[in-house]
Amino acid sequence: MSDASEPPGAGEGTVDGAAADDGGPDRLVEVNGLKTYYESGGLLDSTPVKAVDGVDFHIGRGETLGLVGESGCGKTTLGRTLVQLEDATAGEVLFDGRDITRLRGSELKEWRRNAQMVFQDPESSLNDRMTVGEIIREPLDVHGVGTPRERRDEVRELLRTVGLQEEHYYRYPHQFSGGQRQRIGIARALALEPEFVVLDEPVSALDVSVQAKVLNLLEDLQAEFDLTYLFIAHDLSVVRHICDRVAVMYLGHVMELGDTEELFENPKNPYTYSLLSAIPNTDPTAEKRRVTLRGTPPSPRFPPDGCPFSTRCPVKIRPPDHRDVDDDVWEGIELFRDILRERERAEKSIAERAREVLGLETRFSDIDEILGEVFDGTAGRSAPTADTVGSADADPLASLPDSVRRTMEEAVEAARAGEEADARRMLAEEFGSDCDDRVPDHNPVSGSGRVSLCHRHLDEHEEPEPVFERLLGGVPDAGRDAEGGAGTAGVDD
Repeated sequence: MSDASEPPGAGEGTVDGAAADDGGPDRLVEVNGLKTYYESGGLLDSTPVKAVDGVDFHIGRGETLGLVGESGCGKTTLGRTLVQLEDATAGEVLFDGRDITRLRGSELKEWRRNAQMVFQDPESSLNDRMTVGEIIREPLDVHGVGTPRERRDEVRELLRTVGLQEEHYYRYPHQFSGGQRQRIGIARALALEPEFVVLDEPVSALDVSVQAKVLNLLEDLQAEFDLTYLFIAHDLSVVRHICDRVAVMYLGHVMELGDTEELFENPKNPYTYSLLSAIPNTDPTAEKRRVTLRGTPPSPRFPPDGCPFSTRCPVKIRPPDHRDVDDDVWEGIELFRDILRERERAEKSIAERAREVLGLETRFSDIDEILGEVFDGTAGRSAPTADTVGSADADPLASLPDSVRRTMEEAVEAARAGEEADARRMLAEEFGSDCDDRVPDHNPVSGSGRVSLCHRHLDEHEEPEPVFERLLGGVPDAGRDAEGGAGTAGVDD
């Protein structure tokens, strides 16, 4: 497998994974500071969706780079931007040293011969009104390649290359199985003899029995035509099988990038660790060590100010004054902060905004209800009953430790008064850390050029791995490291 380095990450720094002349393949594609935003065009809120938010990496000639992550993390948008199906908002995409984001008109059309895309759904990506021959021939027609006869001959050769028959030329897509339709899509992508192909989950819509055949075809085609792939997928086992290196993406950022086997065997980033822990183990006697993340990813329209993973990270760094706070209490504090952040960013209807202006209550006014749901049961309390209403037991904050209760009470009072911005500021000042305040740099985490986007790789912090070991080991009072870390994830038994 190839081993190559990674340019600077999404943070402020300029850490390169390794030297440029690392012995890997020549760089065919190089991405620097790439951002792809979608303007909402809303009447009340024009905040853009930050689908890709400052991405840096490269792909060596003849290499397969895997791109994995949860749905909505931006991986498909990134792939489409690389082949100019989406316009970049900022940054550059260098193809053989040429910034293709600046190409327009005939220059862009000519460049498109070098880069193609295979789409996820072979059914919707093919026009049922066109024959297979017309579908594959269309790129050749658009670019005026050869004579009509030569184009027809080329299509027949492509059909044979992808494992179909010449007589399929005059058939229609609906007459084929899903695997055969994807082979048609692959043939279309190869028609112009590109150097670079983006494979957007090319086997996820296929039956398991067909997936291996299509993957083997892609590997054979890469060897035959010296192709370079960006392989987008959510199936980690497929990525491990076909890719030289892997980039793990979350909320528009590349969280970790490195050699495939090295990354799978020893993940360094907390998100990668959590993601890989979800892979089922075929050994029934093996210990289950799955990390269950709290909540869902934030909206890409309103990502966190600091680390993109900070709202869900199981090993998030705690401020020094609160390292000894009970994990359940800390979980409640983090959850309450998340809720206040989401309330700020939640979509409000025109009627709700009007009621807010008039000083009337809205669905965003139920602070006490939220507080009860977050903290009732913390430290062994039960929910309020008729007998406890009006007593200290009815106050969800009553049994919190002194070190956190005063700040929580002041923040809650501010929120009740409608000053939620002040409440968020108080909580951030008291309970925030580097994870909340700054986007990390891409830090080198191995001698092979692997990089990871995490503050814990800095010398002043403990690495994620030992914190995870204590968290998953379930040792009493050892789920917190010297800087905290437990309490934002569960462990599946």
